[in-house]
Amino acid sequence: MRGIIFSMKSILKFIFVFFLFFIFTSAVSLAGVFLYFRRDLPDPTQISKIALHESTKIYDRSGEQILYEIHGEEKRTVISRDEIPSYVKAATVVAEDANFWNHSGFSVKSILRALVVNILEGKFTQGGSTITQQLVKNAFLGRQKTIARKIKEVMLAYEIEKNFSKEEILELYLNQISYGSNAYGIEAAAETFFGKKTESLSVSEAALLASLPKAPTYYSPYGSNFKELKNRQEFILERMKEFGYINEEDYRKNSAIKINFLPQREKIQAPHFIMYVRDYLTERYGENFLEQGGLKVHTTIDTDLQKIAEKTIKEGAAQNEKLFKAKNAALTAIDPKTGQILAMVGSRDYFDLKNEGNFNVATANRQPGSAFKPFAYTLAFKKGLRPETTLFDVFTEFNPLCDSDGKPKEGVLISQEKCYHPQNYDEKYRGPISLREALAQSINVPAVKTLYIAGINKTINLAQDMGITTLKNRDRYGLSLVLGGGEVKLIDLVAAYGVFANDGSKHPKTAILKIEDKNGNIIEEYKNNSFQIIDPEIARTISDILSDNNARTPIFGPASPLYFEDRQVAAKTGTSQDYRDAWTVGYTPEIVVGVWVGNNDNSPLVKSGGGAMAAAPIWHNFLKEVLKDKQTTFLPKPMEKEIQKPILSGSYQNIKKISIDTISGLIATSLTPPEFIEERAYQDEPHSILYFINKDDILGPVQENPSQDSQFENWEAGIKKWLASRGGFIINLPPQDFDNIHTEENRPKIISVSPFSNSRFFGGINIPISVAVESLFEISKIDFFANGEIFESLKNSPWQANFQGPAGQYLIQIRIFDKFGNQAEASLTLFIDS
Repeated sequence: MRGIIFSMKSILKFIFVFFLFFIFTSAVSLAGVFLYFRRDLPDPTQISKIALHESTKIYDRSGEQILYEIHGEEKRTVISRDEIPSYVKAATVVAEDANFWNHSGFSVKSILRALVVNILEGKFTQGGSTITQQLVKNAFLGRQKTIARKIKEVMLAYEIEKNFSKEEILELYLNQISYGSNAYGIEAAAETFFGKKTESLSVSEAALLASLPKAPTYYSPYGSNFKELKNRQEFILERMKEFGYINEEDYRKNSAIKINFLPQREKIQAPHFIMYVRDYLTERYGENFLEQGGLKVHTTIDTDLQKIAEKTIKEGAAQNEKLFKAKNAALTAIDPKTGQILAMVGSRDYFDLKNEGNFNVATANRQPGSAFKPFAYTLAFKKGLRPETTLFDVFTEFNPLCDSDGKPKEGVLISQEKCYHPQNYDEKYRGPISLREALAQSINVPAVKTLYIAGINKTINLAQDMGITTLKNRDRYGLSLVLGGGEVKLIDLVAAYGVFANDGSKHPKTAILKIEDKNGNIIEEYKNNSFQIIDPEIARTISDILSDNNARTPIFGPASPLYFEDRQVAAKTGTSQDYRDAWTVGYTPEIVVGVWVGNNDNSPLVKSGGGAMAAAPIWHNFLKEVLKDKQTTFLPKPMEKEIQKPILSGSYQNIKKISIDTISGLIATSLTPPEFIEERAYQDEPHSILYFINKDDILGPVQENPSQDSQFENWEAGIKKWLASRGGFIINLPPQDFDNIHTEENRPKIISVSPFSNSRFFGGINIPISVAVESLFEISKIDFFANGEIFESLKNSPWQANFQGPAGQYLIQIRIFDKFGNQAEASLTLFIDS
């Protein structure tokens, strides 16, 4: 027992000594780390001295014209903490560092949380920085994301907390931090965005300004993310309420206030494009590097095309406001051979903040209407359908749980709204229509059928491969996707159409030609990479249809804004179901142009203002001006292909070729004389394409059991009802019975032949040969042969022929024909002696 106690004491002593040693070595190590990094730490008392940095310049594609300078100078007015209202401080604290008043410069909890996230994501995505740490970072250390910098940041933050009060630290922070638009410090921000001093800011304005430092470019009131800015402002107001800085009534009142900003006063050309580039640069290189790095950014923008675009949009939007109650418009132009953005106008007037002119519709999610249809047709052609293939444009219910009248089937517990039977824009149905005509005329019902055959997921895959960056939540999308049921960006749609223009080859869209740092080193440069997305023949087929003015004339007329008399241009319009978006996208081999028309507040256009009427004229006027001095080029034509299956070449009925007896009109048999046989083609009643094909193997064998397809029943019923409404359809069904004229029973019957076989005669005399016949039909002739040579043909009775010949043996054959070609034959042998 004493031994056991002794052993336990030894173990505890060892653990105690080890623990002391661990604490000692850890303390020494930490002290070493502290001393190592403490050597070159800047003096925290110098935090108010901030170095000036060189601005970033953004150029057009020529490299000669500066479009915009990012933070060429820092606008700052330093104010004391007594001039900063308490709610301005509160808004900043709850937005950036809710525990600011309690910590000692850093938050262990936040650092550990950020560390876990960074380890899980495999990169530095979070920093866990307090207001004090942000102050240190901006003043001394920059934004480089390393462990060493983070250690220095924490150490300096702790030192600053020892040397300055919380109020002093917050004062320094609010005077130093960037709010975007060259506004540094809260006073400059208040003056820049609201034209007032900090002390005059409302709670609502204070919360909005507190939203900006997290990402000044992204949340800029002059950028494209105003909705996100508003959401962050409301989040900060809610946090102020949560921490007791404002009450419920203040929260509701300030959340409801509509904030008006001063117009942007910076010199800027192609402003929507510049903000698009700036967002890209910020995301790629960081806000700090962008503001201070002295970069030279050579963009792809063509200033001549940009000026034409801005003028065209301004004039077209003014006209549309009068005609269609559409106040806004946007345009994007891309070179399909390079993917370079040549022009971008995101709204009618960027500087009209009252109407959210700074909102960039070119990069916003909007419903494309029928402009999405070419993606489904492309995949359908890839699977084997052809422009000549016919689909039925008739009332069709597409939910298998609903009947062909568009109502839930009996016993099925779904609401009426779940049934889906889209209509055409003119509420008319055209019956059988080729895919060429259906796409060119933008007919809805055949488009939905085409998407079903192509497949929803596969069509989304194709659209994304071609350049569409949205449509991520696939569970949201059904067959209405082909009519614009999923939101896309104008810039993406234009880029995707560029694949059609470039023979199926994709050049990813880009706004950057080259970026140089302040020392002239190239840190990014355009590379002309391309990817073959679709077969060139399919791309040419789509282009051929979209440029076929004859095919679209029944809907658009022969001289619509889609038509250019002197050159070939492919084009597609689109209108969202509720008339909130009108589109036209089109191209030549050199340029792709897309135009959107609508209202930033999402109010609808009048119904006459669809894509063809509101967007197409703007699109036409821009393209006409751009192409007027350019050489005429043509989109390459697809090759003619032999089509093996009749259904793919436009047939929508079973076609059978059958040998018919021309006398009876029935199916010929082996007894039907060749001269009475005629091959005839027969068609049964019209069927949907699902009667003939398996949508997953279009080029394979004919569908054996089409009813297995869930859409088959309603597609067939829709066709039958349409036919009935038009008094039926001319059907030419083949006969079911066989030739009943040319049968064994109907052959002439030989009663007797004279003389008897093997009779002998002397030479030099006529030998009479007669036959007695019985026939259902009139005898037309009887032929007599001797040793294979005809010697007499009789067409009237009596049926007696005379034969004379030299001595020898003769085979006499008698062939009898009735008027329908039925025949009988008899033979005998005669001997003639010398």
